[in-house]
Amino acid sequence: MLNQLLLAILVITPTTVLAQNLPSAPYLPLTMAIKAALAALETCEVNGYKVSVAVTSREGSIIALLKADNSGPHTVASAQGKAFTAASFNISTADLAESIAKVPTNSGLRDLDERIVIQAGGLPIKFNSTIVAGIGVGGAPSAEADVKCAKAGLKAIAADDN
Repeated sequence: MLNQLLLAILVITPTTVLAQNLPSAPYLPLTMAIKAALAALETCEVNGYKVSVAVTSREGSIIALLKADNSGPHTVASAQGKAFTAASFNISTADLAESIAKVPTNSGLRDLDERIVIQAGGLPIKFNSTIVAGIGVGGAPSAEADVKCAKAGLKAIAADDN
């Protein structure tokens, strides 16, 4: 009996030790991504804008993607790129565009990844200043309108305001 107990302890102990050392990272659950995307889309629709909204993980994978009826075909790539860029750089795409305009030597950032879109409408999604995702809106008639809709998405899930 003692031998079986010792064997059980030896088998269980490494698993417990390894599990305790695994890192954990915050992420945006699917339900929250959908809620944010839907709020952004509805805000745009109320204003008569036919847009697409994308929410990406911190690593840039699509979590949620909504395309309004009769929105332009380009709006999907725009929304995805803005969400990816905001999540990747941890900055709004409007602020990134402004930074590049002020320091032209930073224009090479556009070439780091083909998914990067440097136009207003992408916001990082943060909770307590920790980035977990990005949201992007593409297709509204102005940069300000894209941003307004994206901010509605943040508000819907009580994320930090950008």
